[in-house]
Amino acid sequence: MEQYHKEALRVSRAILKIIALTLDLDADFFDKPEMLGEPLATLKLLHYEGKISDPAKGIYACGAHSDFGFIALLATDDVTGLQICKDKDAQPRIWEDVAPMKGGFIVNIGDLLERLTNDVFRSTLHRVVLDGRERYSIPFFVAPKPECVVECLPSCASEKNPPKYPPITCAAYMNQRYIDTHLGPTSYHTQEMRE
Repeated sequence: MEQYHKEALRVSRAILKIIALTLDLDADFFDKPEMLGEPLATLKLLHYEGKISDPAKGIYACGAHSDFGFIALLATDDVTGLQICKDKDAQPRIWEDVAPMKGGFIVNIGDLLERLTNDVFRSTLHRVVLDGRERYSIPFFVAPKPECVVECLPSCASEKNPPKYPPITCAAYMNQRYIDTHLGPTSYHTQEMRE
């Protein structure tokens, strides 16, 4: 597990270098001590029982959500189930199956990267819908160090596109999302119940 965590963090840093370059930043932008010097990097091992989901009745293996940090790497088995909504603001939402990538990673953009880039990169709204087969996945979540202030990059804002989100520390954002997630339905879950 320790070796997997180390390698997943290495891959995450490489992906963030590519993202930095697409934003016309130095490749090492995310490697700065105040960003990923001591990142919040969490590994989970998930097992979904062989049950059948029924979105029409609000029954999911995992309801609609976006990840909190910068990115998430997802290693899966060969069982389908992951679905994404490319336009989370659309009504009704359109869900698309994501093919399993045995031996590879599916990369989800997280909320803090969306905030940092002023929606240039949008967080990935996703859910898990099962067909009766057991499913395993290993998500690896990467967020900046807790004290990092996440605010709109100057290159991602303009007079016509001012910053959409106020500055916030990673810790404050994560804490608020955990509270929202565990104390009641979020707008994503509430909306999904209406679909």
